[in-house]
Amino acid sequence: MRARITLITLGVDDLERALAFYRDGLGWRTEGIVGQQFEHGAVVFFELEGGLRLALWPRASLAHDCGLPVGPRSPGEFCLAHNVGSRLAVDEAMTQAARAGATIVKPAGETFWGGYAGYFQDPDRHLWEVAWNPDLQLPEGAAP
Repeated sequence: MRARITLITLGVDDLERALAFYRDGLGWRTEGIVGQQFEHGAVVFFELEGGLRLALWPRASLAHDCGLPVGPRSPGEFCLAHNVGSRLAVDEAMTQAARAGATIVKPAGETFWGGYAGYFQDPDRHLWEVAWNPDLQLPEGAAP
């Protein structure tokens, strides 16, 4: 098996609300909800940089598909990271997330490892880190 991730799926409680947060609040492009003609099929896809895709899928549909029961949410067990090219870009992304309805868990600030980062939760309490790492080279053409 190759070391590759091609799709990250977030289980959400309210697909319309999650779509509005990422599309309208964060400005990510999507075709909207697809697959509604199938039972447990309604899903939203976002094309991310580097060929990665993000899917939003109702928690009940994800549980049905994998055969596990719907369990309680636990936001501290998983974190997505959005790295940017400057401290200012961290502040801008955190402000945009807050305006979109995110809960700021930890305001942006200096880190122990020499960077600058903050944390927010989307409306389904998925944890996101927004960080500037002076030692991380972003791909050419990546947003600052």
